[in-house]
Amino acid sequence: MPLLSRRSLLAGTAAAALAPGAERAAATAPPAGKQAPGIYRYTIGSFEITALYDGIWYRPITDKFIRNAPFAEVEHALDMAYMPHDKLETPFTTLIVNTGKKLVLIDTGTGGQISPTAGMIGDNLAAAGISAKDVDQIVISHFHPDHINGIKDKDNALVFPNAEIMVPAAEWNYWMDDANLNAAPADLKLTFRNQRRIFSDIAPRVARFEPGKEVAAGIEALPAPGHTPGHTVFAIHSGDQSLLVLGDTAQHPSIFARHPNWQAAFDIDGGEAVATRKRLFDRAAADRMLVTGYHFPFPACGHLAKTAGGYEHVPLPWQPSL
Repeated sequence: MPLLSRRSLLAGTAAAALAPGAERAAATAPPAGKQAPGIYRYTIGSFEITALYDGIWYRPITDKFIRNAPFAEVEHALDMAYMPHDKLETPFTTLIVNTGKKLVLIDTGTGGQISPTAGMIGDNLAAAGISAKDVDQIVISHFHPDHINGIKDKDNALVFPNAEIMVPAAEWNYWMDDANLNAAPADLKLTFRNQRRIFSDIAPRVARFEPGKEVAAGIEALPAPGHTPGHTVFAIHSGDQSLLVLGDTAQHPSIFARHPNWQAAFDIDGGEAVATRKRLFDRAAADRMLVTGYHFPFPACGHLAKTAGGYEHVPLPWQPSL
């Protein structure tokens, strides 16, 4: 039997397709025009974790984006991540933790109030078969709008009407302090006012917690300051398995895991944010912990491998069964 080269095989296929009388395939169905629901489930011991995609924000950036690196180096990192130089891809992924006794929501998404390409939590909750009324507890990592705005809808009504709301005490103390508001630069004042919009009229029902304690059975709060003064991450433990919920310890891992020493303009204390990032990433890499990052590409879970200059995010393969 004669051997066919790749070129002759392709040429023969093309000729057959163009031959008189050859039937051509036709797409008769219109394009769907929309994506499948953004939900992904996995387990940590006996806990069921549901990752809920809230969408993405193409955050504008300039040469002031990183405080302590030349923009040429930042541009190179963006090139290596296949990103444009003027935008940072910023996905949003919240978590529902089903402990068997409670449905706990960690951060609430944007509430559709950040970007037209975000605000999908409601639809994805429904696709996951979860009613907002069934969420027992909301636990907040910090007070930036993309983490708290989903507490209320655009008409200021509670989205999760039956949920206990728990926030880090240090976050509450910082953002609700009028002296801090008055001293803040103009752009940060907008963030202070947003927190007041979300929390002022529901303050009596908002519980404040200290890090180092469980906020729910199997969910431990850990201090992670720098990004904001009271930024908090969560270690979820069940059986012999653990998950480290990193919040905003790093934004997109292609930038901030590979370059852990970089200080982002949106970190309130850049030096402390770097120290926190390296401490938590070292722990996750050494212990081979599963991690999830709020701004990691969906479904946002995987591992962190230590490299010569930083860390590499290793995504967890999609698993069809739990």
